[in-house]
Amino acid sequence: MILGISGTPGVGKSTAASLLRRMGIEVVDINALVLQQGFSLGTEGDCVVADIDALREHLSEYEGLVVVEGHLAHHVADVCIVVRCSPWVVEQRLRERGYPENKVRENAEAEALDVILVEAVEMCKRVYEVDATHMSPSALASHIVRIIGAERAGTPISGYEPGRVDFTGYLL
Repeated sequence: MILGISGTPGVGKSTAASLLRRMGIEVVDINALVLQQGFSLGTEGDCVVADIDALREHLSEYEGLVVVEGHLAHHVADVCIVVRCSPWVVEQRLRERGYPENKVRENAEAEALDVILVEAVEMCKRVYEVDATHMSPSALASHIVRIIGAERAGTPISGYEPGRVDFTGYLL
């Protein structure tokens, strides 16, 4: 089974994944996999286009539960944890990273409109939603560990149902 940790750029998924790795949980960085293993269909503008079918096939060769992280993770996952964060915080983080203003706005609006959450619900068997706006990276990692543990045990847990987070006020 493939468990994805997905979300808009800037929500904290990569930071949490690095903490999971320190805890001994293997997490596959889907973006690195695309670039290093050649799972790319080329580029569109300044973006690399991932070969989702090839990624899914490659990841299906892993045994047991495979945890993948990246904003495309929900495209290959059976079960997905969608990390959410206030669009205002996403804007700030992406500006600090030097993203172009059009990408900052595009990603903040995507977060406000639940774009990745909606895609995940359409594509995955189960989806968990975690609002990390006011969480430390270690708190977010703890929530993810709890969900991973429940999935490994075959006992999905409540409290993370999709649709609980609402950032539409950002658009007003």
